[in-house]
Amino acid sequence: MRRIIRIGAALSAATIAALVLLVAAPAYAHNYLVASTPEEGAILTQLPEEFSVSTSDTLLDLAGDGGGFAIQVVDASGNYFGDGCFTIRDDSLSTTAALGNAGEYTMLWQLVSSDGHTISGEIGFEWQPDADQPISEGFDAPPACGGGTLEQTDPDDQATSTGDGQTDAATTVDAATVLLVAGAIALVLIAGVAIFLITVRRNRSDQ
Repeated sequence: MRRIIRIGAALSAATIAALVLLVAAPAYAHNYLVASTPEEGAILTQLPEEFSVSTSDTLLDLAGDGGGFAIQVVDASGNYFGDGCFTIRDDSLSTTAALGNAGEYTMLWQLVSSDGHTISGEIGFEWQPDADQPISEGFDAPPACGGGTLEQTDPDDQATSTGDGQTDAATTVDAATVLLVAGAIALVLIAGVAIFLITVRRNRSDQ
């Protein structure tokens, strides 16, 4: 009898441990930066088609409004460049490239990773344009998509264009996690009931 109880207790402990790991895993599954245009410390002589950051997993934009996302380019004097619009596409965030006079620039980015946590960073680079490269006027505040500037640098206020399938992919990730956790809970309950029934039957047979 004691051996059966020990086996049941071991199974329950193993199931509970698996449940803890399933619940804890998403908390540490933050996306991380894998590539960017420009790269940190790069010296640009020609404008790329867009400025972008790519991460290790699909980005999370469940509402489809770009809340929590932003990508901005600022020079050493604090002037902002670009049109304020950005695109969320699978694992990447991008904006149309625009720069002013030669000098040092910083690309600031913020996004929501697949686990629902917001992450951000900055990438410093230098702009040494060739003679034929376009020079843009800067703004003293972050530009707003569609015209004007943002009075507050709140990424939730920015307009965005989101790639197809983004919401579905993020929802699938969350649904899979819920199913795994629910399955682990069911195993814990089943193991507990089995131990209880075995104990009751054993006690009755001993009487």
